[in-house]
Amino acid sequence: MADRIILDGALDWQDIATVANGAELVLSAATWSRIDAARAIVDALVEREIRGYGINTGVGALCDVIISRADQQTLSRNIIPSHACGVGEPLGKAETRAVMAAQIANFAHGYSGVSRPVVETLLALLNADMLPIIPSRGSVGYLTHAAAIGLVLIGEGECRHGGTLISGSEALDRLGRVPLALQAKEGLSLVNGTPCATGLGALAVSRLSHLADWADAAAAMTYENLGAQSDPFAEMPLALRHSPGLQQVGRNLRQWLAGSALLAQSAGSRTQDPLSLRAVPQIHGAVRDALVHVADVVDRELASVTDNPVVAGSPEAPEVHSQAHAVGAALGLTMDSLATAAAELAAISERRIDRLVNPLVSGLPAFLAAGSGVCSGFMIIQYTAAALVAENRRLAAPASLDGGITSALQEDILTHATPAADKALAILGNLQTILAIEVMAGAQAYDLQSGSADKAKRTAALYQRVRQNVPFYRDDRPLNAEVAKVRAMIGILSAQLDGDAR
Repeated sequence: MADRIILDGALDWQDIATVANGAELVLSAATWSRIDAARAIVDALVEREIRGYGINTGVGALCDVIISRADQQTLSRNIIPSHACGVGEPLGKAETRAVMAAQIANFAHGYSGVSRPVVETLLALLNADMLPIIPSRGSVGYLTHAAAIGLVLIGEGECRHGGTLISGSEALDRLGRVPLALQAKEGLSLVNGTPCATGLGALAVSRLSHLADWADAAAAMTYENLGAQSDPFAEMPLALRHSPGLQQVGRNLRQWLAGSALLAQSAGSRTQDPLSLRAVPQIHGAVRDALVHVADVVDRELASVTDNPVVAGSPEAPEVHSQAHAVGAALGLTMDSLATAAAELAAISERRIDRLVNPLVSGLPAFLAAGSGVCSGFMIIQYTAAALVAENRRLAAPASLDGGITSALQEDILTHATPAADKALAILGNLQTILAIEVMAGAQAYDLQSGSADKAKRTAALYQRVRQNVPFYRDDRPLNAEVAKVRAMIGILSAQLDGDAR
């Protein structure tokens, strides 16, 4: 992982994910110049008393109420606590860092007009890992999440640092900074735009990219234990289906299973394997194709200005434009798509788990248990996988269609981009657990194979890595604790095993 990301132009989803996982974010000199130039335009708008939404007017349904220059600073500050009304458990560390990085990237385009101290303070908090507490519920778009960050900038709210909670004022004091006196437009810019959904969306893309590789690895383990079709993932017939994702999965499976004596001994004993085994390239591949589209949308959002209003021109000829760039329809739709794709990947994994534990089809000891009758083995952990798949099905209902009316009919269509990203991340969490169960079941199945045929080189290496974390299961300890160990392994380890299985 890179230790530093330099923001010079637009960031992409990989940059956001890298910062989310701990890298420092640094702005180039050109970026600071853009920020300063945009602030000079806002100052000119204020000086010339040119009407601009949230600059010298109220916000939402109060957009036609003119605010005097004397009250503009009060308006800017008041926006933050009034919008900080989120509820529920706070976002995690990576999620918070992703949102903050996307917010800084939005200001860095140079069309928002926030002052340098605002961005400097955000950067200082991010890079010192003093992370604002952001309640995860109560947003139809972006306002409540972003306001929780803004609270800390004005010396209010709370931060998480080193595993402890500190006040926003203490966090600023530790950084040698003072609470900001927000100027015209800054309060609105701090709660505006799509950085919440974009940051969470970038994290979702990163996690699904990682878990897609693990899904292929888990499927290879299961197929090696249960497969019987001769040459099921051959390159030529797979190439007849036009799908880059399918071709990638086919290559991955051929590499995982290359040289498997275990698979060779059963090859050809069945004309066609069940779809949960045979259709891995088609289903996993479709997920990968969908992921490419989602990643493109997230990158386009990161390259876009999503503030409202935007400022342009020059201090001599300042311009302010009220658009709807803060509406996250593209992100809402694409996060719904990612959620469905991740749920599909989890669903086929659970079907493969069922085949591993089901003595009616596996040819292995019932439920992969160590002893007949006296041990339940993996019987009930398959129930857990089924429950998580059912939960995913509920979570995969589209958030982008929820709609709603707020602010006295002024905001009368809502696209729910942030909730869409949040539930996509929840599905990805369930997917990671289900894949951990499949990987554990695959390792258990290897130990229960009746013959002595060797595994493929790569699956053998993966099996050894699993056994370094959890031993063979004999109903002698809670199985959920073992799943948690493998789940953690999946979270930090590349499915490629960093080359040691090649």
